[in-house]
Amino acid sequence: MHNFFASNTGTQRIYVLHGLGGAGKTQIALKFIKESPSCFSDVFFIDTSTTATIDAGLKNIAFIKDSGDSLQEGLLWLTSQVQGWLLVFDNADDPNIDLQDFIPECDHGSIIITSRNPCLCIYAGSHSLVSDMEEQDAVALLLKSAAQKITATTEQIAANIVKGLFYLPLAIVQAGAFISKSRNLGNYLELYTKNKEQLLRQKPAQSQDRYKWTVYTTWQMSFDQLSPSAAMLLQHCSFLHFNGISEDIFRYASGYRFPSNGPSKEDLQSPLQLLSHFLGPTGEWDSLQFTFAMNEVQAYSLITFDEETKLFSIHPLVHAWGQTTSPNPDKCRLTVGAILGMVLSKRSRHDNVLPTLILCPHIELVMKTGVDLALNFRYNYGWLFGEAGKYKQGAEILEGVLKMETQLLGDEHSNTLTTMNNLASIYNDLGEYQIAKDLLLHVVDKRKQILGDNHPDTLLTMGNLASSYSNFGEYQEAKELRMTVLEKQKQILGDNHLDTLVAMGSLATAYSALGEYQEAKDLEMAVLEKQKQILGNNHPDTLVAMGNLATTYSALGEYQEAKDLEIAVLDKRKQILGEDHPDTLIAIANLATTYSDLGEYQQAKGLEITVLNTRKHILGDNHPDTLRAMMNLAATHSKLGEYQEAKDLEITGLEKQKKIQGNNHPDTLIAMGNLANTYSKLGNHQEAQELKIAVLEKRKQILGDNHPQTLLAMVNLATTYWRLKDYQNAKVLETTVVEKQKQILGDTHPDTLYAMSNLAFTYSDLGEHQKAQELRDFVQEAKIASSQQST
Repeated sequence: MHNFFASNTGTQRIYVLHGLGGAGKTQIALKFIKESPSCFSDVFFIDTSTTATIDAGLKNIAFIKDSGDSLQEGLLWLTSQVQGWLLVFDNADDPNIDLQDFIPECDHGSIIITSRNPCLCIYAGSHSLVSDMEEQDAVALLLKSAAQKITATTEQIAANIVKGLFYLPLAIVQAGAFISKSRNLGNYLELYTKNKEQLLRQKPAQSQDRYKWTVYTTWQMSFDQLSPSAAMLLQHCSFLHFNGISEDIFRYASGYRFPSNGPSKEDLQSPLQLLSHFLGPTGEWDSLQFTFAMNEVQAYSLITFDEETKLFSIHPLVHAWGQTTSPNPDKCRLTVGAILGMVLSKRSRHDNVLPTLILCPHIELVMKTGVDLALNFRYNYGWLFGEAGKYKQGAEILEGVLKMETQLLGDEHSNTLTTMNNLASIYNDLGEYQIAKDLLLHVVDKRKQILGDNHPDTLLTMGNLASSYSNFGEYQEAKELRMTVLEKQKQILGDNHLDTLVAMGSLATAYSALGEYQEAKDLEMAVLEKQKQILGNNHPDTLVAMGNLATTYSALGEYQEAKDLEIAVLDKRKQILGEDHPDTLIAIANLATTYSDLGEYQQAKGLEITVLNTRKHILGDNHPDTLRAMMNLAATHSKLGEYQEAKDLEITGLEKQKKIQGNNHPDTLIAMGNLANTYSKLGNHQEAQELKIAVLEKRKQILGDNHPQTLLAMVNLATTYWRLKDYQNAKVLETTVVEKQKQILGDTHPDTLYAMSNLAFTYSDLGEHQKAQELRDFVQEAKIASSQQST
């Protein structure tokens, strides 16, 4: 403000301070005037709350300047005086008053307008949104208002209080006035938490400034000016979360189609009445009417709109005021809960009606109140939490729904089976693999009996059961089941149906698990291309396809292609899902693995630490995904030469893997193999050899002789033989590995070249120098060719 009014532009200068009632707009104007005593020849303060007070203020200017006693004479004096007067239009909050009628028509003078209405910025040469105070300023204001000494203790207590008041100046002044009388700073926050409405309504006996209203009366006065539809909308928005309020919540709810398993129109009278204010003559959503209502509310700064996100938000104290002053809060909660359930009834697995993370905070708030919602709305809530990666909350809700459905409908009803299917998916996400598998076996059996083998719901559950097989390391069973599902979905739904594409992607994952990377790549490229065409580049299903293809690129040694895709997936998931969503963490972990494959170990380590810490926080220490993150970080420690750190993590991880997933699970064998490698690095070759022999034998039994993980176990054991100078056994294993990797991965795959290099060392130690040199030459030429291709 100082810079704005100090500039000599030769024109009238108007500055607008706008924001929520109680935010301190008037106080900022007064402080500016106090700090600028020599800048203005005259300062006039006009109460702009009504046309009558404006009229009186301008008449008073005429009177004190001996220029008459009318409004016009007051304006005339201002237009005729070129000296530096300042006119303050204070509390210009009524949107029905045209302030232009009262602004002097001249090219000189300075004007400050304080208002809750951001639309008045059209008059301004400059403007400021007056929002919450900085913590340091808020603490100072509270202690001054409370007449408290400034000490480290009082500042800490005050910091907690102003945080609870969301740094709103008027609320802080009111709190200070109360504390100054009670003389007890320490217990105010507890009193406020229990008596919020009473304290925010209480006016101080002695005011420290000219502002005469309390926090709650300030907002109530604005609320009383709203039309019925705007008032009703604001009231119900107060029972959503205060951030992330979207027009789409109401728009999609208005399209609810009353399915047979849901509540009737009679059950939903209250939400339908609210939505009816924003419907056109034929019952369709009328965005213009909604905008009119929201514009009214915004005119008093009771709600704000973010141009970038296209979302509305309410100041937390206004939000609390809206709830505590509601004439029927229970009805409002039930209405909002039903509206959110109606929105979710429009969603499908492939739909992207509303970003999942926008709805979650609203639903969490509704669930905390214990509102008695329709069963299918509760199911929708549980399903959404699963989509959002909030697995424990989703499982808890769906468990309750399943219990009720089993009692009311029986365990063979389609609704019950659908809930079982989706609850099993969440159990898989929670790492509760056996519970998930048992549920899915039951659902598949019942759906085959009731719907038949070829019904889409049966095929969907069969696909989920295949995922359970994979979680147990039963990759061949998973592959066979996925092939069956895909073949039937192609016949029934067609090649381009979204469920068919999901089945193709799932089969590709099964191929990868079995080391059949080229088959996986071919399928994944086809799936990705079609999903981009149908769903777009940013849809979650498209990002899953991109991530899967990147993983396959990495397995095939195409690390740069993998890295490029993984960076793209990670960026989009952060934007859409947030940094802590489980799918985002998968993307971070995959990128870290690729960094490691490229030798960028420090970058990999940083990402892996992030993944491990976040998974511990979200999923717990013993979740399979957390244990995988632990193994990945340990492997990177080892590559960086940090062998003791690697060993500590690997011992912990292996013990947990054995306990949770059993001795023969593929992840357990990876943990054993990694620990064995670390033993080798630490010179404990005998312990390493024993572990590596056990890993190789089990991988041959479970995965077969030609699986990449089996070949890796052979490479690792051969390395230990070599370190123990058992060159002949090393040679036998390394020769086998090289031949198999040539067949499976090709002559120039990085893993094949690595195996050739190892065999060359062994040839040298056995005195077979010609063979060793031939292999070294081949490896060198292949690496040169690869580097030339990459540039």
